[in-house]
Amino acid sequence: MTSSSASSATVGRDHSPVDHILIALDSALRTVFAEHSASRPCPQPQVIDSTPLTEAEKRHAAALMRVNHVGEVCAQALYASQALGTRDQALKAQFDAAAREETDHLAWTEQRLRELGGRTSLLNPLWYAGSFGLGLLAARAGDQTSLGFVVETERQVEQHLDGHLTSLPAGDHPSRAIVAQMRDDEAEHARAALKAGAVELPAPVRGLMRLAAKVMTTTAHYL
Repeated sequence: MTSSSASSATVGRDHSPVDHILIALDSALRTVFAEHSASRPCPQPQVIDSTPLTEAEKRHAAALMRVNHVGEVCAQALYASQALGTRDQALKAQFDAAAREETDHLAWTEQRLRELGGRTSLLNPLWYAGSFGLGLLAARAGDQTSLGFVVETERQVEQHLDGHLTSLPAGDHPSRAIVAQMRDDEAEHARAALKAGAVELPAPVRGLMRLAAKVMTTTAHYL
């Protein structure tokens, strides 16, 4: 079973507290240690350029794609914990569906990292654990706040991906195609959360989220 099918298996079923713990642990192990398979084809560039990247460009692109991969690890943790924390089955299904799309992002960024000769973050277990805890806190605050957390997270990720589209080497069309599709998916997740009843988070909370994201992205660029 892939990580995406593991998420979909939780929809529409009643689980005991022990079941929930085992499902959360399984999701964590699969996200951090398994090789991921995408349900959608990897986005392909419209521009075909045979000019190879320099070694410096490859290293820079790999660092950016590693950061993006970490963001997807965190997204898996957030959606898993928020699905665990809600009693609304429709909302749980929405979180699970978003997590399946994020699994595509995991697979795409992993593939591109291999092509660039890069690696995933050494701190992925830490990123997952921290994000899972934040997701649980958001869920405990209520469904509308949890959805507001999704909106703010996805908005920040969208801005972050826009920055990467500027920073990626001009000739790295494969990475650009992946990042552009990821950005569009994140924007759709934010719109879906707004439609489901998200409330805007207080400014201090949004500021803390930006600070935490800055620490994560800066560290993941190197580790």
